[in-house]
Amino acid sequence: MTDKHILIDLKKLTDGEKTEMKKLGILSDAETITATVFPSVHNSRPPIEKHVVHAPQVLNEAYNYQKPSSFSRALRLDFGDYKVLLISGTASVNEEGKAEHIGDFNAQLWRTYRNITTLLEAEGMTWHDVVRTTNYLRDIERDYAEFNKIRTTFYSWLNLDPLPASTGIQARLCWETLLVEIEAYAICKMK
Repeated sequence: MTDKHILIDLKKLTDGEKTEMKKLGILSDAETITATVFPSVHNSRPPIEKHVVHAPQVLNEAYNYQKPSSFSRALRLDFGDYKVLLISGTASVNEEGKAEHIGDFNAQLWRTYRNITTLLEAEGMTWHDVVRTTNYLRDIERDYAEFNKIRTTFYSWLNLDPLPASTGIQARLCWETLLVEIEAYAICKMK
């Protein structure tokens, strides 16, 4: 990890932060950052193999934003003959990392579906492999009816049967300009 990944001001740590960082082994008693905090691999067992999924033609990686975020767009996990795709909260963000269709809920939802579709395609998957979505709406009372109309139409056009399990939540999203964000989980048998 380089200094560019340290986004907190170490000179402004509260006493509580210092206490917790020391207990994590990040901060020494002399209040300097410990060079090696955690091992890069497990000593007693191998970690689950994780593969980052990219779809640069529709959206960039969160850590490449002007204000970086620390998460992967999607991870693929392999379990024997099956692969599981965990797609992070995805919104109407373009390949330059900028919000698309500001103020237009319907267009933002369609762009979100496009971004998720492309992440699925990057792993040879489709919406037929999606088993669960979590749908975050900035204003669920105002937008849920439109959300459900578009989702029902989209799923109908895709001939999804059965439909993915789903939860709808009103939430403040990471950017004020975003009106909808969707997480998706997909599972399929490997070829």
